[in-house]
Amino acid sequence: MHPIALELLGKMNLSTTGLRSKSWDEFAVPGAPPLDFVFTVCDNAAGETCPYWPGQPMTAHWGVPDPAAVEGSKSDRWVAFRTAFGTLENRIRIFASLPLASLDRIKLQEQLDSIGKSAPPPHSG
Repeated sequence: MHPIALELLGKMNLSTTGLRSKSWDEFAVPGAPPLDFVFTVCDNAAGETCPYWPGQPMTAHWGVPDPAAVEGSKSDRWVAFRTAFGTLENRIRIFASLPLASLDRIKLQEQLDSIGKSAPPPHSG
């Protein structure tokens, strides 16, 4: 995990204990935890072939620019990580507020796709 990401999470009082980066194939083997939703977030993932997800979870692409790819001052890199965090936090809040039980699969997919197109919140950097 990127040191700035870990430091940012610590400053946000979010524990990283036991967290680690995982490959998608950990979730594609027999006995893996079932997934209801899969969100790709890498900016270039939209053009890649999506792996097969057992159980056919709902999928959506919520691309954000990769903050680890930003070059420049430490401040520039911090802004990139904070912006990515703010964008994902905003999208997750919108997702968590959806009335999942009252949406059919097609309407839910439309909502998930729409969330992925939402802009970062103001002052996320």
